[in-house]
Amino acid sequence: MIIDVYKYFKKHPKYNKLVGDDYLFVEYKCPLNIDQYQLWTDSHLITYVINGKKDWISGDTTYEIKGGDALFVRKGVYSTRQYFEVDYCVMMFFITDDFIRKFILENNIDTKTKNDIEHDQIFEIDVNDSLDSLIHSVFNYLKTGDEVPQNLVEMKFKELIFNIILNPKNKALVNYFKSLTDTTKTDLEHVMKTNFQYDLKLEDYARLCGRSLSSFKRDFQTYFNDNPGHWIKKQRLNFAKSLLLNSDLSINEICYESGFRNPSHFNKIFKEKFNLPPNKYKTLHS
Repeated sequence: MIIDVYKYFKKHPKYNKLVGDDYLFVEYKCPLNIDQYQLWTDSHLITYVINGKKDWISGDTTYEIKGGDALFVRKGVYSTRQYFEVDYCVMMFFITDDFIRKFILENNIDTKTKNDIEHDQIFEIDVNDSLDSLIHSVFNYLKTGDEVPQNLVEMKFKELIFNIILNPKNKALVNYFKSLTDTTKTDLEHVMKTNFQYDLKLEDYARLCGRSLSSFKRDFQTYFNDNPGHWIKKQRLNFAKSLLLNSDLSINEICYESGFRNPSHFNKIFKEKFNLPPNKYKTLHS
C-alpha cells in the first residue's frame, strides 16, 4: 500500500498542522515501530529534521537526513527508511506548483534558466542560521496549540521560500523553482516515466500531473498516442522483464515492484506479452 501522505496529514486530527489553500505545515513524530514504507504526494514537500534520522529513496538514490538537515522533495512516489536509535521528529512543509509560481512572479525574480536541464527529484537544501531559526519559529507556533492567523502562516511560508532563493548554495533548487513558471512545458512525460511502476490509480496520476482525470486522459492520448491504462501496463511489463534479467528478486517481488497487485494476474499478462511465463522467460534468457 502506498500512502497519500498529503491527504493523510491534512485529514488526521492527531498531528499539529497549519493549513492554507496552497500549503500545509505539519509537525510529525514517527513511532519507532515503522521501518520502511512507500508514500506519494501531489504537492512538493520540504522536510526538516528536528531530531532523529531517516532515508529518502528515489530510484537508485538514497538521501540520508538527520537533525538539522532539510530536503526539497518533488511531487511523486518515494520510499523512506526509519532508524530506531532515536525518536524521529520532523517539520514538513507541503507546497504546490501554483504557490511557488505565484511567489516567483510576484517578487519579480529572474526566471532565466536553461530549458534543457533535467532536474533532480530530490534536492538537498543548505540550512543556514536564518533558515534554521525560521523553521524553529514555526515549530514553536505549532507546539503552543493556539490558532495561528492564516496571514502569518502565509508570511512564514514566503519567508521560507525567500531564504532558500537568496542562498546561492541552493542554486539547483532555485532553477527548478524558476522552471515552474513555464506553464507551457508539460511535466506529464516526466511524471509518468518516473512513476509508472507504482500501484497508483489513474486519478492519482492525474493529480501528480496537475490535471483533472478527463484532461489527463485527453493530454495523455495526445502526447503518447496511447491511452493511459495500456501505456502503463506496457511500461510495467517491460520493467518487469528488465528486473527478471538483471536482478535476483523472486517472481512475486518483481510483480509488486513493477506495480502489479496479483502474482497470478501478473504471470498471465506477462505470458500474453512475451509468450512465456516469467519463470521460464528468466530461465531461457538468463
